[in-house]
Amino acid sequence: MQILRQRRGMSRATLAGLLGMSPSWVKRVESGQLQTPGLEMILRVAEVLRVRDLADLTGYPGLHAKLFMGPGHPRLPAVAAAVNAFPISSSDRPAPRAAHLRARLARAWSARHSSPQHREVIGGLLPDLIRDAQLAVRQADSTIDRRAAQAVLAEVYSLSQFFLAYQPDAALLWRVAERGMVAAQESEDPHMIGVAAWLTAQAHRDSGPGHYEAADAVNLETLRFLQPLLPDASDDVLAIAGALTFEAGYTAARRGDTGTAWRYWDTAREVAGRLPTDYYHPVTSFSRAIMGAHAVTVAVELHAGGESARQAARADADVIPSRPRRARHRIEQARGYQLDGQPDTALATLAQAYEAAPETIQYNGYARRIILEETESASPDRRRRASELAVQVGVLAA
Repeated sequence: MQILRQRRGMSRATLAGLLGMSPSWVKRVESGQLQTPGLEMILRVAEVLRVRDLADLTGYPGLHAKLFMGPGHPRLPAVAAAVNAFPISSSDRPAPRAAHLRARLARAWSARHSSPQHREVIGGLLPDLIRDAQLAVRQADSTIDRRAAQAVLAEVYSLSQFFLAYQPDAALLWRVAERGMVAAQESEDPHMIGVAAWLTAQAHRDSGPGHYEAADAVNLETLRFLQPLLPDASDDVLAIAGALTFEAGYTAARRGDTGTAWRYWDTAREVAGRLPTDYYHPVTSFSRAIMGAHAVTVAVELHAGGESARQAARADADVIPSRPRRARHRIEQARGYQLDGQPDTALATLAQAYEAAPETIQYNGYARRIILEETESASPDRRRRASELAVQVGVLAA
């Protein structure tokens, strides 16, 4: 625990605060003065330290419970091969036009939002999209065409990041994030620059507390770039500015900075209010409908049990049109109920998440942690329901 804490750049006091324990308790555990904590506390420590494999925390090689990284998807090798290919020539095959690629991308985003097995769907589409978008950039014969092709390539990389998230290839995810940012900058398209920054900031934040400053740097610099454009901005540019604003609040909540987190949420809600009622950003899901879900996330990340449960009960998941985003919201609601001491409601909510999009819950570390914890519940009924869900999700074998 001490090694992992120090790798995260986290003090004992910070870890203790996030666990709801004292710094002296952390010190005694790390020095071996206390016995190994129970499973519930081990899972809480794993969550806070973003441990992807319990064996890394416990030291028991046989305890390979993958928490914050889902299984490698069967389509991962094909997507990785398309990303890793390094074609030198532009190929004899003519590249599809940017308009054609944009139409394919629009269908891919639509399929992702509507499919319960969204990774399977976009994993099948991505290899050809990646190759064709790369080819379009290489064959562009004018500055305007090249910028248009770079904007499409940046969006393809954005779609790729949704497929790669929480899979066992962090280096590939970062490679795609960095290429997406370069392509977006080359396109000079404010919307795609915002999207690439939004995803890059998330990648930094999910790398742990030592990377929160990098997340903020990308986030806030991009907001400063977009600010002069907002009075006359399109809905998409306005939405990405709102999404970036909320992300800054999300990072503040991870730090435990309550005032800053809710202040950014309030600002993001004001931005959402400027969007049409039925608008829904295809990449970030930013919209009026998503703000209730965002409020749940802020409360949960602040470890405010009562407020988390109140926000979870208030937020309506049915207004979220995207199945994977709706499933993720259900998971955040379940975290809120678990924090508030309502494990039965948390399990029922996770079952709803599984119904909305099985592949979302299968790759979500928080959901896997709650399910695994409840498989050792003192309640036989809860233990049975958790075990059944654990088998469905793949945490336990049938």
